[in-house]
Formats: sequence, C-alpha cells, structure tokens
Amino acid sequence: MQDFLEYVVKNLVDEPEEVQVSETDRNGETLYQLKLAQADIGKIVGRKGATISAIRSLVIAAGAKAGKRCSVEIVEEREPVEQEAAAQ
Repeated sequence: MQDFLEYVVKNLVDEPEEVQVSETDRNGETLYQLKLAQADIGKIVGRKGATISAIRSLVIAAGAKAGKRCSVEIVEEREPVEQEAAAQ
C-alpha cells in the first residue's frame, strides 16, 4: 500500500524526488504520512481538497479490501522562526 501511495503522489508533483511516505500504526489504524516539497502541497490538496480526498478514498478502499483501516495525512515541515524572521 505504501508503494502504491508513493507511486500515485510522485506522478502528481513537480518534485517527485522530495516525496516521502512513512507508515505508522495509530490505535489499530495504519496512518500514511506524506512529506513533500512545499510547492507541491497545493497540487496534492487540489481545488477544495478534491485531489487529497480522492487519494484518501483509494487508500481507504484498498485498505478495506485487505482488512485494514487506513488514513492519509500531509505533514508540513515549517522553517524555524529564526529563519523566517531573517527572510523578511
């Protein structure tokens, strides 16, 4: 499932080498966390969240077929406050 999710996301973004998918278990549910380039987050979210909603639906359906509960979340890495202040 992790490979499938990584394949789908990498084919939607401009910087596929930045895509990282990690899998963790949280309360009996498999959580897939997406880390990607800041510029690509909008492409994955899509208009009104349509793209990420479709990705989540695919993962939930595939997980249900395998007898697992799954979810997907995007992890945003923020610059430290010191760097943000220096950039301004």
